[in-house]
Amino acid sequence: MPHPPCDVRPRRDADVPELARLLLEQQPTSGYPYRNPLPFPPEDFVRRGGELASFVAERDGELLGHVAVTRAREPEPGPAGDVERAWERGHGRPWPELAVIGSFFTTLAARGTGAGRALHDTAVAEIRRQGLLPCLDVLPTHERAYALYPRLGWVEVGRARPSWLAAQAPDEVAMVLPA
Repeated sequence: MPHPPCDVRPRRDADVPELARLLLEQQPTSGYPYRNPLPFPPEDFVRRGGELASFVAERDGELLGHVAVTRAREPEPGPAGDVERAWERGHGRPWPELAVIGSFFTTLAARGTGAGRALHDTAVAEIRRQGLLPCLDVLPTHERAYALYPRLGWVEVGRARPSWLAAQAPDEVAMVLPA
């Protein structure tokens, strides 16, 4: 039986505490975010500085997931900027023209309902509406996301080892969504 559609709307400040709870609830199953425990409050993972937009999926008033869009940062020197440089190479454009999809998760109950796809499509549309080019990064250990992105047209453009990544973890994968 198909799932009823969900609504996607801009995130409100009042959503953040519940989204933080839902983020931590799904973390043991998805492994996202990778760092567990987070080195900062989960609310800070949900609500990021420099957001261009953020959205939630909901059905009948129940939050099902979240996604944020931020502008890409200027690449730092050395390995710390490898992801940003990969995005620049992948799109053939400088970092000020790039936007990043992040803080992207769905609740356990929302898996397979289309809520994640709705959030993804909304974030991509917002990035393109702002005249920017979509980027994201993912760890292969986030198996569902890592498998989904290529099916949605995302292309791997590089790999990196950010300082926060544990030694035993696989490299972070930089991806772009061509026009």
